[in-house]
Amino acid sequence: MSRNRFANTGMLSRFILRLDRIRIPLWIIGLSVFTLMIPPAFVSLYGTQQDRDAITETMANPAMTAMLGTGDLNNYTIGAMTAHQMIVMTAVIVGLMAILLVTRHTRADEEDGRIEMIRSLPTGRLSYLNATLIVTSGVFITLALIIGFGLYTLGIESMDLEGSLLYGAVLGGTGFVFAGVTAVFAQLSESSRGTIGWSIAILIISYLFRAITDVSNESLTWISPLGWVSKAAVYSSNNWGPVVLMVAISILLFILANYLNSIRDLEQGFIAAKRGRRYASRFLQSPIGLAFRLQRTGFISWAIGLYILGASYGSIFGDLESFFEGNDMYQQMLQQAEGASIVEQFIPTLMIVISLIATIPPVMAMNKFRGEEKKERLEHLLVRAVSREKLIGSYLVLSAVNGFVMLSLSAIGLWSAAAAVMEEGMEFWTIYSAALVYFPAMLVMIGVVAFLNGFAPRFTSWIWAYFLYSFFVLYLGNLFQFKDWVGKLSPFGHVPQVPIEDATFMPLFLLSIIAVGLMIASFVGFRKRDVQS
Repeated sequence: MSRNRFANTGMLSRFILRLDRIRIPLWIIGLSVFTLMIPPAFVSLYGTQQDRDAITETMANPAMTAMLGTGDLNNYTIGAMTAHQMIVMTAVIVGLMAILLVTRHTRADEEDGRIEMIRSLPTGRLSYLNATLIVTSGVFITLALIIGFGLYTLGIESMDLEGSLLYGAVLGGTGFVFAGVTAVFAQLSESSRGTIGWSIAILIISYLFRAITDVSNESLTWISPLGWVSKAAVYSSNNWGPVVLMVAISILLFILANYLNSIRDLEQGFIAAKRGRRYASRFLQSPIGLAFRLQRTGFISWAIGLYILGASYGSIFGDLESFFEGNDMYQQMLQQAEGASIVEQFIPTLMIVISLIATIPPVMAMNKFRGEEKKERLEHLLVRAVSREKLIGSYLVLSAVNGFVMLSLSAIGLWSAAAAVMEEGMEFWTIYSAALVYFPAMLVMIGVVAFLNGFAPRFTSWIWAYFLYSFFVLYLGNLFQFKDWVGKLSPFGHVPQVPIEDATFMPLFLLSIIAVGLMIASFVGFRKRDVQS
């Protein structure tokens, strides 16, 4: 009987690999390249131990400890520097990767009816869940090995084989833990939105708890899964204990997810959904109201997260001068300007990061249109008194409002924290205008997604490749000294660097015209094409 519960798990594992034959390699390649390109950059900037020791006082700043975690500042080699400044942030991305992959093949497939169809075949009750966990585990083992051996092959003296393998193992272990967390919430929640929302909430809480305890009481950091990342002391004492703990916790979470899956009914969850109204409001009866209701949880979660993100960056403004003093790498990343303070030079670089992260939720909101189409839900709306233009226009308006709110909350969070820690404070309009100038570029990204929805719906996911390109060339462009035209290929590369530059009218106007043109084209394309599943 128990054996039948896992029947054809191997076959389903191959099926999942087939479905994600593009998505998984892109994740692995992106994370590996991002990780392996940083140590050589450190070598070129900090060639001697004296150069590295010069910035240890800056890195001991409580704000930096909260952001990056603890590190071996007494022996700040290239390896220790890489682990200190990169591993926690990379672990957050790995955790997000785990959440998205597991949700896609658990609760999302259940919502789409795929698991019900699979269970009608000679497969076990627990086969698909375990196939997902097997594939996800294989992905993180592969990622750990590629990063581990890749770092070692760089040939940097302080990055030995054990430390490199531990670096990869810590990232892989983080993926294991959050794969387990997501698998459990896939049983508890009744929807994929709820699964992602709860899982990302645990990820954010883990990061914030680690940040607080790293500064106030390091012993409490062991409570946070992301705290274990720093406790591994990669390229220092090389403590494998946190990796063992990660694997043990993930096994327990996998077992719990299997147990919960075995006792619940298909398409049901243990966290009951809130009972809705007896009659829908007039707003909910409109296409834009329905679109917002479908995305309300994600909207609120992202809004809170981006406010916290802005506040976390604003919290370091009080010690910004000492942080950049003697730190060649970060000074190269600044937007240099004569007569401008360090804070004013830092704001444009910071706003590139914040605006790009704030672009994620509106792009996801627009991509939800394609998701509803694939699930054959748009047809139910189009057979009623809803025009195609009104339907896609609702998602466009919602995405634009979403982006404006995310940018605004990020700027408000940044300003409120900066005002609290700086002696003279910062003018609100200085920070808010520096964020708002990126709104036309954000509209271009939304317009590109809308255009793809109108003419080439199968390629809507390619927007994320363009997004990653924009992030890479603009955030690290000064560090790697890319040509200007490389950054100009992204709409964010045309935005004036406020406050060290004036917010000139023409580039923002042209970006707005391009965005509107793409959006109008999306109306034409969607009106003429067939609705596809």
